[in-house]
Amino acid sequence: MKLYHAATSVCSQKARLVFAETGTACESVLLDLTKGEHMTPQYRALNPDAVVPTLVHDGLVVRESSLVVEYVDRVAGGGLMPREPLAEVATRLWLVRTLAIHEAVNSMTFATLIREQERARRTPAEIEAWLASTPNPQTAAKRRDLMENGVESVFVDGALHVLLGMLRDMAAALDAGIWLNGSAYSLSDLALTAYVDRLDRLGMAHLWTGRYPAVAAWLSHCRSRPSYATAIESHIPAGAADAGRLAGERAWPAIAARLG
Repeated sequence: MKLYHAATSVCSQKARLVFAETGTACESVLLDLTKGEHMTPQYRALNPDAVVPTLVHDGLVVRESSLVVEYVDRVAGGGLMPREPLAEVATRLWLVRTLAIHEAVNSMTFATLIREQERARRTPAEIEAWLASTPNPQTAAKRRDLMENGVESVFVDGALHVLLGMLRDMAAALDAGIWLNGSAYSLSDLALTAYVDRLDRLGMAHLWTGRYPAVAAWLSHCRSRPSYATAIESHIPAGAADAGRLAGERAWPAIAARLG
């Protein structure tokens, strides 16, 4: 197996977790998104959307991180997908929901950390050229709005709607045990770890602190697993955690105001 991924991409973190959890070996191809290595013709031949991760196995190209984690788990014996029908359906529903959750977390990241970083290092013309290079014009339009309006963007309102629903449903599921499917760690937990971790790293644990203590405990359990250090923590550049948290904390008063 060959995995094309990026260091701090939440979807790449999700993919690396399944390799760490299952002990499956893979050839790592680390792409530097800041240098546009995901935009090369060679990579776009594998992934026309120019996003990460992409998995290649015996000539089969697997895109979308939820498909990647389920595929790797299946090749490794399927130990992370529950066998009981209700738990399996619940897990598959979380995997589907991560499409919207990813968009929401991406919006919050762009409205805070990425907005600060790009406005500090690029001119307005350079930012526009960067946005225009995005293959999907709808994605480019969303990012342009987030860059211009930050947390005042309507996309932040949409993101908060998705994320609050996620947290509410996670808390309800955690009534049955420390993991989302009860007592056993599964693909449900693996699929959500990187997203909740990113929100915390953006200084947005306020979304669940006090309201959903079970989510805070769940995140602590996820971080205590060896896979977390291997797949996520070891790939965070020095100083990046502080930058993300400070950006989120500066934005939090405006976000809290939008929550009412």
